[in-house]
Amino acid sequence: MSENNSMDIFVKGVWRENPVFVMLLGMCPVLAVTNSVVNALAMGLATTFVLLMSSTLISLLRKAIPKQVRIATYIVIIATFVTVVDYAIQAVSLEIYLALGAFIQLIVVNCMILGRQEAFASKNTPIKAILDALGMGVGFTFALLCLGAVRELLGNGSLLGIDLFGPKFEPWAVMILPPGGFFVLGAWLLLFAWLKDRAAARNAGKESGHVG
Repeated sequence: MSENNSMDIFVKGVWRENPVFVMLLGMCPVLAVTNSVVNALAMGLATTFVLLMSSTLISLLRKAIPKQVRIATYIVIIATFVTVVDYAIQAVSLEIYLALGAFIQLIVVNCMILGRQEAFASKNTPIKAILDALGMGVGFTFALLCLGAVRELLGNGSLLGIDLFGPKFEPWAVMILPPGGFFVLGAWLLLFAWLKDRAAARNAGKESGHVG
């Protein structure tokens, strides 16, 4: 596997096929637990760990898993690592564990994780599966942090719990409620669509200039 190919597999998940901003996967935790940067980071890291470990194991066992029971096997493997994450977060920080609530256990049914096992890990070598899982995990965590930062900033006037605007700031309470997740996600999608269109227009202008 060439260096360029390795980088392409990793970057694909981070940006070009970002699971949230491009493929719109895993929307439940994206909208529900991104009311603060800490919650967003904890959920992103937990999901990345489950995705990375599941993809590695399934890639290693891909030739031993019967095709007829592959989905059930994937779910058992994913659920095993979700249980590990569940107990680990509970041991490290009870406050974060209570804030994330049932969404930790619901990582089992995150369609991004099951989809990567079926579409990539089960058909590729462990090295490629690890790069793919890392890229998707980093991309997912990045998206959660984008939402968490804006929602905490506007909803509480703080970032990572540090007050930024002083006592006169009037927080937008809606931003830390579930509807705030929809508003902020829509704003980020609009921004990325505008950047994409601008880049396409710029490339089209360069091509027409070369032709002229």
